[in-house]
Amino acid sequence: MSKRKAMSTEKARYVRKKGHDDAKIFAKLIGLSSDYQNDPKAKKDVIDLSGDAHSVKSGTKRWQLFLYGINRIKNDDFFQTMNGIGQLLIECVQAFPNNIQEYLKDKQAAKERCRIPMRKLKELLQEKRRVRAFINKAMFNGGEVDYLTVKDENKYHVFLNNDVISAFANSIEVENSKAITKNQIPEQKVIFKFHGTNLAELEIRNSGENHYREILFVMNKRKMMELLYENIPQTNVYNDKVLVYGNATKKFGRWKQKNSNRK
Repeated sequence: MSKRKAMSTEKARYVRKKGHDDAKIFAKLIGLSSDYQNDPKAKKDVIDLSGDAHSVKSGTKRWQLFLYGINRIKNDDFFQTMNGIGQLLIECVQAFPNNIQEYLKDKQAAKERCRIPMRKLKELLQEKRRVRAFINKAMFNGGEVDYLTVKDENKYHVFLNNDVISAFANSIEVENSKAITKNQIPEQKVIFKFHGTNLAELEIRNSGENHYREILFVMNKRKMMELLYENIPQTNVYNDKVLVYGNATKKFGRWKQKNSNRK
């Protein structure tokens, strides 16, 4: 993923609404009522008829998995028990001054300070168990969400959380960012690579007063779908718009079978 421009408020609003609408379409496709209401701020975009939660992703280019301030990391028990990852995220944030005006006076000094904890973070994430814990938190809020459901090519693809976590951890390589140009400073990001290409990036966002000293984790949709399709086979068809993969078949859609048996 190359350097990104800040998303306008109008564009961000459109993206949120599109995601909300796609989740409602999925809800209807699996038998929920037309007046179904979800919570656009929660990772639990849809609760299916078995009571299981789905994180519904759409978009065409990338997913923003989280954008957290330092207090969220400090107060989240999951981050604080994640084998040192939470503390290093805090150290990455604290490498930057509290005041954005101070940061703007000497960006290079802050970025140089950030290199040390960012390098340590990369080193911790060489261990698969830590990658599993991190992606579990980022995508499924520590197991609170049961499925990743992705709208891709006008169909919904349902993956079980544990399948996604294992496929991700077993398939990626973790590196720090490098300085490509003379004025860039290396080790400002932790990069998750798949087949040699950037799949996801973790960095400190300092793009203005409203987004200063925040931890941003984004993922390339196409690369993630490539990873999922390659590692988790399709195992069932719920209907012509909903496809089911891997171990999700063992649970997802069972209500449909029960209803058929009653007839």
